[in-house]
Amino acid sequence: MMKFEKWEIKGYDRAVAARMTRSGLNPLVAVTLVSRGITTTEEAEVFQCDDFSLIADPFLLKDMDRAVDRIQKAIDNSEHVAIYGDYDVDGMTSSCLLASYFRAKGVEAEIYIPGRMDEGYGLNAAALDALAARGVTLVITVDCGITACREADYARSIGLDLIITDHHACQSEMPQAVAVVDPKRQDCPSPNKSLAGVGVAFMLVCALEKSRSMEHLLEAYGDLVAIGTIADVMPVVGENRVLIRRGMMALNKKTRPGLRRLMREAGLESRTVSVSMIGYNLAPRLNAAGRMGRTSLTVDLLLTENEDEADRLASELTGLNSERRQLEADIFEQAQAALAATRPVGPVVLANRGWYQGVMGIVAARIAEQFFYPTIMISVDDDGMGRGSCRSIGRFCMYAALESCSDLLENYGGHEMAAGLTIAEENIDAFRERLLAIYSQMVTKPGVPALFIDFEVVKPELLSLENITALERFEPFGNGFLMPILCLRAATLTSVTPVGGGKHTKMRVLKNGKVFDCILFGTSADDLGVSRGALVDLAFEAQVNEYRAMRSVQLHVLDIRPHMELG
Repeated sequence: MMKFEKWEIKGYDRAVAARMTRSGLNPLVAVTLVSRGITTTEEAEVFQCDDFSLIADPFLLKDMDRAVDRIQKAIDNSEHVAIYGDYDVDGMTSSCLLASYFRAKGVEAEIYIPGRMDEGYGLNAAALDALAARGVTLVITVDCGITACREADYARSIGLDLIITDHHACQSEMPQAVAVVDPKRQDCPSPNKSLAGVGVAFMLVCALEKSRSMEHLLEAYGDLVAIGTIADVMPVVGENRVLIRRGMMALNKKTRPGLRRLMREAGLESRTVSVSMIGYNLAPRLNAAGRMGRTSLTVDLLLTENEDEADRLASELTGLNSERRQLEADIFEQAQAALAATRPVGPVVLANRGWYQGVMGIVAARIAEQFFYPTIMISVDDDGMGRGSCRSIGRFCMYAALESCSDLLENYGGHEMAAGLTIAEENIDAFRERLLAIYSQMVTKPGVPALFIDFEVVKPELLSLENITALERFEPFGNGFLMPILCLRAATLTSVTPVGGGKHTKMRVLKNGKVFDCILFGTSADDLGVSRGALVDLAFEAQVNEYRAMRSVQLHVLDIRPHMELG
């Protein structure tokens, strides 16, 4: 069964690729970069560079000087500081980074992350009251706060100083706080507009530590920066590439007990951790705590220095992630049933009082991918208030759409492709109609699920272990610099083996005398749509598979179809 209706194979200029190879680049690296418009060795070197000169001065972030002045005062006077975070991986790593920094300075710093179910995202007055009652004098937000104008006014009214650090899109009105540090401010001169929340928090620490080298700070906090940036799917270009590359070096030293134990739970303890391993293995486990309303598990895991506690917390997180996966599967099945009668013809807006809010975003992403329409999943509480997670598809800007519906919403925030909202139950139908009208205006020709392929591998020997290893040195791959997607055409499918209880499929294909091991996740052998012996086309990411200290080439198949002649 083809997952994508359309394959778009870009190709590359063979003459330019040959010139790049003659200049010393690995042949697979050369053709991959040329297919992406990188045509000189100088341009190629930029993607392997992790020089700190590529990182902009933290003080280019608007209001950074004001934030540093107020925080330095808090440090000098040993004030009680609260770090107010978000319940996703970006928010939790940001919170732990700042808490670790303050504690190293001898400052009492507590982490406050609102409950996903009872408080929802961002600042709220009750939390600010509780912090003030505990003697907090300064609240610093991480990964939230940019739209909290009312809450900023309330904080000021009860004597709390507020510093906002965030990376989400700004509204026209800015919160009145001591400092508002967000690269997406229109008046912010910093060149990197794509920092994660943890990236902004790290820049704050760099600004506070003017005299210390960034290399030293990334050794201390880089693992948190890399995990938060990757988990939040920030573009891995420019400054973020340096932060991730250096952060991965720190992560692979495995010095943080909690992360080391979590890697063992995920079967990664003896392996060099890659970006994809964080995205598929570590981040979901860390995120499970926020989704299931137990953020303290992840926070404690990231901060603990005790090996026994790290063992216990890593085991609990893994168990919690299994619970999350079952909840997600149940709600996805219910959503499928709700959509079974009529195939969507525009944005999908589903709401239910029985749904668990913590997994709405994951299910929304799966529905959006299945139907190729923006999707919003809303969990409505007993008081009739709905909290929704939004996932877009194609070029539909979710944040702009929510702005156009702001009169129907209690609150909203996020990015172009992912956002969150709060809405009264009685407004959901009107919101659904408004969103459909906006979509119809913005998207005149709905797209079809398309797979964008860098190039066809004509010579299978290009997919050697040496070449794929060379390509991996161009990590990190991710949003903005994706792992290369390649294709083989007219290969013979020589074996099909169900794995993972039948949920996944292992295959072998033969092309020009060369055999490749393949893995296709999320598709059973029965649903493959092709049989052993068939001539097939397959689109894939080429990977190095490590098993029992053995390294071999494996094709991670994204789609497979009966062989088609190009028209």
